[in-house]
Amino acid sequence: MAPAIAPMKPSNLAENSFVKALAESPTLNSVPSQFAYANDSRGSHSDSIPIVDFSLLVSGTPDQRAKVLRDLDKASGESWIPESLLKAIIDASLEYFELPEEDKRRYEAKSASDPIKSGSGSVINTANHRDVLAEFSEKTRSVARKLLQDIGENLGLEKGYVDEVLKLDSCFQLYAANYYPPCPQPDQAIGLPAHTDHGLLTFLIHNGVAGLQIQHNGEWFNTNSPQNSILVNTADHLEILSNGRYKSVRHRAVVNNEATRISVVMANGAAPDAVVEPAGPLVEQDGRAYYHPMKFIEYVETMLSNKLQGKSNLDCIKIQQDH
Repeated sequence: MAPAIAPMKPSNLAENSFVKALAESPTLNSVPSQFAYANDSRGSHSDSIPIVDFSLLVSGTPDQRAKVLRDLDKASGESWIPESLLKAIIDASLEYFELPEEDKRRYEAKSASDPIKSGSGSVINTANHRDVLAEFSEKTRSVARKLLQDIGENLGLEKGYVDEVLKLDSCFQLYAANYYPPCPQPDQAIGLPAHTDHGLLTFLIHNGVAGLQIQHNGEWFNTNSPQNSILVNTADHLEILSNGRYKSVRHRAVVNNEATRISVVMANGAAPDAVVEPAGPLVEQDGRAYYHPMKFIEYVETMLSNKLQGKSNLDCIKIQQDH
């Protein structure tokens, strides 16, 4: 069943209310036709999703740091963010979902990239929520910038190149809290269809209920993030910047019939006015750019407003080679 607050896109608030009320109905025993989604939610189990100890990038030996840089090519990240803060952001999100609908209505989206809204999952309500989210934003931004600095080094780019061209002093962040209630027929519904994310790196945590799957070589794999960790997905703009060396991770959320799943996503991107394009030194190496340049905020607005009607933003800006 679709999440009560649909992430990463504006949605009808009345529909959100209906989904949550429907999920809580004691008479619900099948998926209504308007929410039906033909879906094979089975995923393979894999122990191969790598874990990177972020602290080694800062305080490790040269050999340890070199290994971390190699692992970044395929990595998720072990968090350098306090466990208490991860718990606080989940608790604040749950508190929001329990609010009366009239309170949520105050945060109805005004635009696709509005950072404070109901209808896309990005919500700040009480002073406590604001304080927790401000701290979470600061910590995740710091971790993202450090990872991007080292990814740039891994790509052979000069120190400071990524920060400068993407204007990371003014980087764009989008916070989304997603609520997936138990579904009586998980094989007839989907939490979130397969997609990639805008931005550079997407950080994801959850309340301990699994549901995220990632696609690799056409096969879906279940992800089970270790405790005290943040799953890190590479996103569209890192694929563009690297001229295709880092691939944007295609992923989806599946539902279950036993427990409510809450996930929190922080998308970390370039500055809104930064023009994102393949890095010049990489274009020189490859002999051509594989993606058109595009201002970051224009890419985000196009993606979140559903103007592409199901098409991938990445596919739209890829440069087709003449034959």
